[in-house]
Amino acid sequence: MDHSSPDRPVRLLVFGGSLRRESLNRKLAAYAAAEAGRLGAQVHLADMRDWPLPTYDGDEEAAVGLPDPVGAFGAALTGADALVIAAPEYNASLPGGLKNLIDWASRLRPQPFAARHVLLMSASPSMVGGNRGLWALRVPLEHLGARVYPEMFSLAQAHQAMDERGAVGDAELARRFTTTMTDFLTLVESAVHYPCAKQRWIEFLGERPDPALDRIE
Repeated sequence: MDHSSPDRPVRLLVFGGSLRRESLNRKLAAYAAAEAGRLGAQVHLADMRDWPLPTYDGDEEAAVGLPDPVGAFGAALTGADALVIAAPEYNASLPGGLKNLIDWASRLRPQPFAARHVLLMSASPSMVGGNRGLWALRVPLEHLGARVYPEMFSLAQAHQAMDERGAVGDAELARRFTTTMTDFLTLVESAVHYPCAKQRWIEFLGERPDPALDRIE
């Protein structure tokens, strides 16, 4: 399915949630970007190293304001219709660097995660596939008002499941990956181009319009 329209294609920001250069999740992010592009999306493949940040410190923010990389990340996010993150699992949770990026970005106004559609995925050498980290990652994103897609993709034994190009080698896993990406892009396209469908999808995800819930913390 070609996820473009007479107006414009769906725009995605994609990045891996690890700083390690040979990270399996950076490879999975690149694979996701290529697949989304093949499906017709306009993709910005980024890197955590694009936004080097100190640990969040409220005193530092009060003294000198937000570091430039925070604004750069915010601009990349607001320039996209949706976000795709491939995040590793660190000690059954999300990486500290990724949480730090989210904490800094939450200080931007307008807050860039609010109402943004997000697809989460992970790759891990373990049998769990990094899934526990994704459940932890959902918490701050949903707290900030992101519309986190119910389906998540976790690739177990990723060091064997991905080939040297970072592609998923198993045909059934590759099919499931493409289906997840296709369905997510369909949701985002509906939200961008068809406001009535957007409202129905939000209600499908279990939400109802409520100013108290939609306010920015």
